Amino acid sequence: MRQDSCEYECTLDDRFFTDIDAGDIQKGHLNVQLSVKKTIGAYMLNFHIEGAVTVVCDRCLDELELPVNTDNALKVKLGSDFSEEEDFVTVPEEDGYIDVSWFIYEFVALSLPMKKVHAPGECNEQMMGVLNEHSCISSPAEELEDYEDMEEGTEAISDDGRESDPRWDELKKILNNN
Repeated sequence: MRQDSCEYECTLDDRFFTDIDAGDIQKGHLNVQLSVKKTIGAYMLNFHIEGAVTVVCDRCLDELELPVNTDNALKVKLGSDFSEEEDFVTVPEEDGYIDVSWFIYEFVALSLPMKKVHAPGECNEQMMGVLNEHSCISSPAEELEDYEDMEEGTEAISDDGRESDPRWDELKKILNNN
């Protein structure tokens, strides 16, 4: 059994993310190492991607740099038409090549955390002030008291002394019936 392999290395910068035209990652600097091994009937592509990318912070909307260090594999086989199946990507035999740029982008995007936020205290102070002004944060003890009030059927009084909205009272009745 004969195996052929090739190694490729490239550096991706901000232009890659501009050209790929995907909104989640704005810019970055990545080193991509690609190993291609030819086996019987398929090619195994192994990617090692390392570097950092810039995304928008989910909390303050400022730029946030996140590290990337991921290893991924892609199986490619030749066929009549392009298709992506569960285990393989099929490339038309007459083309004989595959553009891996979108796969690299996906590997990087999937390596990032779901919640992209600055470390505590590093978010934009002005934006955090606006968020705090418009948020309704209560302590766990206050939340427990509010829940107990709902269970007893008493009307909840808001912080400014007003009675609760009658629509909420109707929803509380549904809660009490369960």
